[in-house]
Amino acid sequence: MKKLGYFILASALAVSASAGFAVAQDSAGHDLKAAGTDTKDATKDTGHAVATGSKKTATGTKKVYHKTASGTKTAADKTADGTKTVGKDIGHGTKVAAKDTAHGTEKVGDKIAGKPTPQ
Repeated sequence: MKKLGYFILASALAVSASAGFAVAQDSAGHDLKAAGTDTKDATKDTGHAVATGSKKTATGTKKVYHKTASGTKTAADKTADGTKTVGKDIGHGTKVAAKDTAHGTEKVGDKIAGKPTPQ
């Protein structure tokens, strides 16, 4: 009888140990599968975020390009207008200075010639 009791006890321990091992394997397999799914989902989310960020960056780059081009054109136009204005002012100033110089030279010539200064 003692041997039968030991046999039953040993069998019960063997069955419970193998069942625990099977549960542990299922749990580990399930955890591994869940980890794989989580990794896949995170990778997809990252891919979507990168794609969205890239599209936004491309749009921002286009806006900056167009604003830069517009600003450059505006600056070029204003520089051209300013150059014309300065050119006109310089031309006018040169003309006035030439007349003043001619008039001054005339006065000096009159003094040398002994002509009286007009009043």
